[in-house]
Amino acid sequence: MSSSSTFVDKIDPFAKRSLKKKQKKAQGSSRYRAVQETDLQPLPMMKDVPAGEQEDLFIRKLRQCSMLFDFLDPVADIKCKEVKRSTLNELVDYITAGRGILTEAVYSEVVKMISCNLFRCLPPSENPDFDPEEDEPTLEASWPHLQLVYEFFLRFLESPDFQPGVAKRVIDQRFVFQLLDLFDSEDPRERDFLKTVLHRIYGKFLGLRAFIRKQINHIFLRFIYETEHFNGVAELLEILGSIINGFALPLKQEHKQFLVRVLLPLHKVKCLVLYHAQLAYCVVQFLEKDPSLTEEVVRGLLRYWPRTCSQKEVMFLGEIEEILDVIEPQYFRNIQDPLFRQIARCCSSPHFQVAERALYFWNNEYILTLIEENNPVIMPIMFPALYRISKEHWNQTIVALVYNVLKTFMEVNSPLFDELTASYKAERQREKKRERDRDELWKKLSDLGNPARKSDGSVTRSLVGSSRDSSTPLGVDSVTRAGLGSET
Repeated sequence: MSSSSTFVDKIDPFAKRSLKKKQKKAQGSSRYRAVQETDLQPLPMMKDVPAGEQEDLFIRKLRQCSMLFDFLDPVADIKCKEVKRSTLNELVDYITAGRGILTEAVYSEVVKMISCNLFRCLPPSENPDFDPEEDEPTLEASWPHLQLVYEFFLRFLESPDFQPGVAKRVIDQRFVFQLLDLFDSEDPRERDFLKTVLHRIYGKFLGLRAFIRKQINHIFLRFIYETEHFNGVAELLEILGSIINGFALPLKQEHKQFLVRVLLPLHKVKCLVLYHAQLAYCVVQFLEKDPSLTEEVVRGLLRYWPRTCSQKEVMFLGEIEEILDVIEPQYFRNIQDPLFRQIARCCSSPHFQVAERALYFWNNEYILTLIEENNPVIMPIMFPALYRISKEHWNQTIVALVYNVLKTFMEVNSPLFDELTASYKAERQREKKRERDRDELWKKLSDLGNPARKSDGSVTRSLVGSSRDSSTPLGVDSVTRAGLGSET
């Protein structure tokens, strides 16, 4: 009984972790057991048979490589695993160096072998709260074979003999759909291969391009609004970066909708740090293609601007700087007011990295030129925040940066700077007067609520009595009105 109570006492009801401690596995596998009993026997080398028999031997080797093995048990089927590994190596060399070997009969066998090895149900994540900066990714145990299959697939797609017209019979929408599902693999090595493979397919199969874009769109929407978990977002965005770069002008409405409805909402996901660099590149590519989208993009970023995460704020500021690097002056004027109101708030942030990143905008020559050209609008927005920071901010580095910015403003437009300084000081005096009036009002109210005691212990009612007899009563309402009047 005592041991049971001791165990209960150790339970922390607020702990999110499981009581049972799990050992973190360095490797996992989507293959839990072999589909069938296998006993692979080495076949003759391709170079050792006559040219007329090579196609048949090639197909036999492809079928041999379709056999699957259990990699969770490192000692199971060692001999057969080695036969398959050496066969895959040979096939990679054969398809790289050979010419005229991709006959029509081979295409279906190649795709069958690739499908058997690659397409599988991915295991559930062992660490739902995966942090790339802290945790090691779960690696695929069957990678010794998978890597060779991916290499063979790439050599197949890049072969001079490859014919998309023949291959489209077997590399269809269903095949691409299954390929896209694999981007959720936790193994970064696999996602890297998938990125290259999908890019090659997009380049060679014109009929699949719209389908690929549509499916990536669906993956992102599900990621944003449902799961907030998909391992391959960065890789898919990297592919999209090169796709966007190749868009013809003028941009189709479909592409503009993708920017506004998918790429911009991707900024609000918690794990933005995992793919922000690729996302910012895609957004800037759109703006380089069509500068008229700048206002919509900047206003979208301001709408999704983080309120409580300083790390995300720093990333947003970095992206805004990339956008301002390519913005045209005519579009800058349309967004300068809301944008610099947000920058002023960032400069006032108590988090020094956010304030520092915002103040670094004045180190960018092109942005500084835009600010100087539009100083009558930007200076009145920024000045109150900068002046206050120069007097109150806790970090001396930020104060030094603010002084540099104020010096720049003074050099750009000295009369306006003097006017803003005088206006700000006058407003501060008015604020101090309002604060004094407010304090006096509260003091009067406090005196009414706690009347002074006389020396004999009786409570004075002089204020209350006078309020009854006097023709100008001094009650709570009149004091309040007097205070509000002085405040206005």
